[in-house]
Amino acid sequence: MTQFRPKFITFDCYGTLTNFQMAEAAQTLYGEQLDAEKMAQFIKNFAAYRLDEIMGDWKPYNEVVHNAVERACRKNGVTFKDEDGRFVYEQVPSWGPHADVPAGLAKVAKEIPLVILSNAMNEQIMHNVEKLGAPFHAVYTAQQANAYKPRFQAFEYMFDMLGCNPEDVLHVSSSFRYDLMSAHDLGIKNKVWVNRGHEPANPYYGYTEIKDISGLPGVVGL
Repeated sequence: MTQFRPKFITFDCYGTLTNFQMAEAAQTLYGEQLDAEKMAQFIKNFAAYRLDEIMGDWKPYNEVVHNAVERACRKNGVTFKDEDGRFVYEQVPSWGPHADVPAGLAKVAKEIPLVILSNAMNEQIMHNVEKLGAPFHAVYTAQQANAYKPRFQAFEYMFDMLGCNPEDVLHVSSSFRYDLMSAHDLGIKNKVWVNRGHEPANPYYGYTEIKDISGLPGVVGL
């Protein structure tokens, strides 16, 4: 795989490139109401409900966040207020990259076009992309695709827009559940897992593992 030079390197954004801070937002809202053990459970439930909320027909991400926060509150016996969901959603554009991202991306961007496929809203994503420190050939959102990852429709929208096939890209993500499982099923043979500690390794899905984006240039021989 170190000799593979894709037509495009495609990325998940939140979590992989951008430092995803949903847990911190929840901590800000409910940290004084819950002890450490209960807060950890709340964060786990909040993450699970976000995934569940995106598995059906597309809806705006503010609704996804609102519903997931409300469901996590209900499960954990916390009082939910509508403004809590708005608070979390409005944090998203402020998030910047992981420290390793700008230099690693900039090196690769000189040779290979970079593309983002993100579970994002159009109104938010470019605020995050502008902080990544490298030029992107294209940025595609769930709002444009009318579907969230891990649904195949999101990936297929990207292929259609790029005019390429699954075997033409190298897909990079820190998540199996949102990205790499679907990428495998769709025939993306060349995958990179950025091990940021979100999920355990799963070699069945066939990937090159890197600890952060500083390892990406080496994957494509740069």
